[in-house]
Amino acid sequence: MKPTQLSLGVRLRDDATFANYYPGANAVTLGYVEHACEAEDRWLDSLLYIWGSAGSGRSHLLQAACLRVEERGGRALYLPLADLAKYGTQLLDNVEFCDLVCLDDVEAVLGQPEWEEALFHAFNRLRDAGKQLLIAADAPPRKLPIKLPDLQSRLSLALIFQLHELSDDEKLRALQLRASRRGLRLSDDVGRFILARSVRSMTVLFDTLEQLDTASLQAQRKLTIPFLKEALGW
Repeated sequence: MKPTQLSLGVRLRDDATFANYYPGANAVTLGYVEHACEAEDRWLDSLLYIWGSAGSGRSHLLQAACLRVEERGGRALYLPLADLAKYGTQLLDNVEFCDLVCLDDVEAVLGQPEWEEALFHAFNRLRDAGKQLLIAADAPPRKLPIKLPDLQSRLSLALIFQLHELSDDEKLRALQLRASRRGLRLSDDVGRFILARSVRSMTVLFDTLEQLDTASLQAQRKLTIPFLKEALGW
């Protein structure tokens, strides 16, 4: 079994790469996450904790880290706990055999004693094995509903980074970066039109761009405001 290709069907997005990530004010966080993927340079700080609002790029960074480790010949595991919690704590069995483990949406299982115990022991096994752990959540550790003091203590030792929301200009640049990597030209005017009409979450914006990419390819048309109105029903 490939470590990022579980029997549960979890797969990494091909476009969730570091090259595809526009950092804006999050350049320092991006640098630390990239550094965590360097197999020959294990940190004393083996636990990174990233938090931010929905659509801030948490999942993108975790998946990009997994892809980078795999490219380097290592083993990586991405577990979006909000989606997988129903399968139970056995998801964390033997995680220490991976070089990198990324736990996304960890807030989804906190407050549940069996999950908190399993997380605490998994963290210890990864630390003892000298492996890297990246955690993402929607709030800093001190604001999470953690009941197990040992788990709270363990998370307090993490390097903690907040992902800041991009400004409108930065969202435009992020869209243009993603478009260019798809072979599309997204002008400033068209990009600003998307921002004015769409939900501002980067997840929604990127989904809109993917929809436009498909429509543009099928219609063999460039991205213009009239085409956007037609393709998206705006």
